[in-house]
Amino acid sequence: MLPSTEPLTQRSSHARRWLVIGALAATLAASSSLASWRDDHAILINTTQSLPNWAFWIDKHRRPARGDFVVFAPPQTPLITAHFGKVSPPFAKRVYGMPGEVVTRENGVVRINGAEVARLKVLSSRGERLEPGPTGRIPEHCYYVGTEHKDGLDSRYADIGFVCSGRIIGTGDSVL
Repeated sequence: MLPSTEPLTQRSSHARRWLVIGALAATLAASSSLASWRDDHAILINTTQSLPNWAFWIDKHRRPARGDFVVFAPPQTPLITAHFGKVSPPFAKRVYGMPGEVVTRENGVVRINGAEVARLKVLSSRGERLEPGPTGRIPEHCYYVGTEHKDGLDSRYADIGFVCSGRIIGTGDSVL
């Protein structure tokens, strides 16, 4: 092989150019991968006392199963606005009831298929009246969500009700 007649500065200029092109291609590939990940996942930080966990890894496409954490946009009701502001943050609760199961309520006790899942309070922690949530068969694509916290705002109350797929942001796993 004959030595290159190309001056050394010109060869290093070509090498730098290819290095920059390679770095740009790697950056674009990483950016595309991050964008794809971001479209399918999220991290939620819980700032309330209703759940023992404060950080959740959210999969936006995983269908909820019983016991999973589900993250959803709460409805804008006067009670929710009073407690969380005009733009309420997402809520995270556990799935207690699945589509087709039956929710009943008697003497302040809420049951799903006969098993107790919650007890109602008449007033919120701030003294506002709490209306009982829905009963009957849980509709298709909807879930009964709850928390063990006595002051949790969940499906046992009308302000949350059943949480249906249109309000669900994703299914989560607690990470902290």
